[in-house]
Amino acid sequence: MNPSFRLRFAALPCLLALALMAGCASSDTFSFSPPDPDPRVGLEPGFFDAGEAIWNLRMVSTTPPPEEFVGRTNSDLAFTGDYAIQGNYDGIQIWDISDPRGPESVVTYVCPASQSDVSVHENLLFVSGEGLGGRLDCGGEGVQEAVSHERLRGIRIFDISDVRNPEYVANVQTCRGSHTHTVLKHPEDDENVYIYVSGSSSVRPAEELAGCSGLSPDEDPNSALFRIEVIRVPLADPQSAAIVSSPRIFEGLTAPERHGLSPADYRELEEARAEGAIIGSRRGTPRVLPDRMVTPMLDSIVAARGGSGAPTEADRAALQEMLDERMAAEQAAMAEAAADEEPGPGPTQCHDITVYPAIGLAGGACGGYGLLLDITDPGNPMRLAAVADSNFSYWHSATFSNDGSKILFTDEWGGGGAPKCRYDDPYEWGANAIFTIEEGEMIFKSYYKLPAAQTSLENCVAHNGSLIPIPGRDIMIQGWYQGGISLIDWTDPENPFEIAFHDRGPLLPDRMRSAGSWSVYWYNGLIVNSEIARGLDIFELVPSEVMTQNEIDAANSVTLTQLNSQGQPIFEWPATFALARAYVDQLERWNGLPESRIDWARGRLDAAEGAMGDERGEILDELAGSLEAMAGRAGDPEKVADLVDAVRGLGDEM
Repeated sequence: MNPSFRLRFAALPCLLALALMAGCASSDTFSFSPPDPDPRVGLEPGFFDAGEAIWNLRMVSTTPPPEEFVGRTNSDLAFTGDYAIQGNYDGIQIWDISDPRGPESVVTYVCPASQSDVSVHENLLFVSGEGLGGRLDCGGEGVQEAVSHERLRGIRIFDISDVRNPEYVANVQTCRGSHTHTVLKHPEDDENVYIYVSGSSSVRPAEELAGCSGLSPDEDPNSALFRIEVIRVPLADPQSAAIVSSPRIFEGLTAPERHGLSPADYRELEEARAEGAIIGSRRGTPRVLPDRMVTPMLDSIVAARGGSGAPTEADRAALQEMLDERMAAEQAAMAEAAADEEPGPGPTQCHDITVYPAIGLAGGACGGYGLLLDITDPGNPMRLAAVADSNFSYWHSATFSNDGSKILFTDEWGGGGAPKCRYDDPYEWGANAIFTIEEGEMIFKSYYKLPAAQTSLENCVAHNGSLIPIPGRDIMIQGWYQGGISLIDWTDPENPFEIAFHDRGPLLPDRMRSAGSWSVYWYNGLIVNSEIARGLDIFELVPSEVMTQNEIDAANSVTLTQLNSQGQPIFEWPATFALARAYVDQLERWNGLPESRIDWARGRLDAAEGAMGDERGEILDELAGSLEAMAGRAGDPEKVADLVDAVRGLGDEM
């Protein structure tokens, strides 16, 4: 099950070696193998006592949900100060994580509306609401009427100036609700924040919210379909937040090609058929029919032959034959129609939009497409490029590399509620797709999928995560529902590989029930995981053959004051000896400098750290100058340049 990853980084051709250098860096191969056999395979099921496997991570704590949210679905995370804010289909939970060994529950705010994705900006908290039962007053009795002015579908706004006492101050209603949302603080606008609303539900009736229309844009130019909503929130007056534009960023896109069932799906269908299940279809796709559908059909067959009592095996066989013929006819009709018809329209909404304000771009994961958006005008995002892929079922979320040269999209095949990491599911389905961004276009490079097969009792597919600020590398922690969490290195976009993981066994031993990592993010040295059923997990990185303590210390020198799942900060590292040593470690690992030069650089850094005043400055200046002189002949001149910058930064700090 466990591949051996061999990472090849060829050295640049040798030029004339400097007198100080003992030859050029070699083109030796760095070999790296994860555990074999993979300990994630065959874990015991359990709620709070499931079997666990962990590699290259340290679990700091695991905390069950408060009583009000036990059995309810935990969703996404946001962070402010010492607090992690966790969404739940029934409200929000706020944890004090200042002591990560014992997170303290400080707020359990019951306010149903699903899925309650959360974001923060300064003293404001924003919460998504899409479910038909969500109420303006946060009441738990729901909304039964088809049309109701008590229903909340949109964005709730809370004042969290006192984070332990959130005050519900406003809401903005939208026609399709808010499945997720994105908060954008534009660098040139200090008076407002903007919210991009992604609503994937049905269009509510105009009688409930004026102006809502579910007609196609051809029939109604004000249609709520094929657009996103942009809300502007004045920071001095959040109660006046309102929709200011509805950009049609999907214009001109057509429905992409999609794949059908996987070999695992067909295998499980045949196994179910062999065990006596009745196989029907929906739009030509086979599926196991539930008893509530099968029973009346069998009763009709029994009645048609004038029988009575329980149906016989012959009756079941007759029903199955009839359903097989119906499915074949559906498939033939669909194939004929597809051959004659023009492609239909593309997506009508995004699922997630990740904004990266520092580079003026956003990545839109929009159902059938991945979009690259220009957000330099925050109220009017514009599509720059779009990509489709028949291996992708549902473009779900996006993450940029720190330098903005790459983007990674996730595919939520199965909607997050199905087991899509089985041993015979295709590697390219339910995976990540990595692209480089070149002259405004996205160029596909590779896929990455969780390498450990999961069972049919575990919902598993690519889901939410974030970059970790390891300098000079693109390393991402990512949730895979009941596939657990996976730490991946995608610095080389053509060769992503796994370097750490944590996983639990299935929630239940005999049937699938949703659980696992909804999302996991790095925040100020901690890796915080929102576990759908089990609460909150906190992890730390540990050094390994592919990540040194210096790299971890450099990452942990980056301090954030807030973090949102769909708002990507640019990582900038303060001048520390850990940062310089991290680059030295990387030059050693990837053969960027010969061993003698690595030892020499480490020795000079040690000497500088032990010195004071002018002596330290002289050592650092001499070290930077020598490194600069050898950079052009190094195996990795760009990494040497990073090291030079780090050394000069230490000198500038004096």
